[in-house]
Amino acid sequence: MTAEQLLTVYQELADLTSKMADAATAEDWDRVAELERDCASRVQMLKTNESATTWNPPARARKAEIIHRILADDRRIRDLATPWMARLSALISNTRAQSRLASAYGAV
Repeated sequence: MTAEQLLTVYQELADLTSKMADAATAEDWDRVAELERDCASRVQMLKTNESATTWNPPARARKAEIIHRILADDRRIRDLATPWMARLSALISNTRAQSRLASAYGAV
């Protein structure tokens, strides 16, 4: 792939991570997961083709700009997902504890 073609893939990845961040803000975790699968296919495409590409300085600068946007959106997603994951973990732990109690003492 040419640098321009790869920049298109990077831009698609940036657009997807932006949509993921918006979905995370809306707590639409199913949409986040769906978009994450789309991101994974773009990342794989980049991994497969990146090493054979020669980057001129303007293309390299554009690539860096896009990567910074991707990383900022990724940070935003993680900041939103961390409390949700903690609540989910607590819920799972509570459910397991209730299940162990029910097994140990029988249903009341």
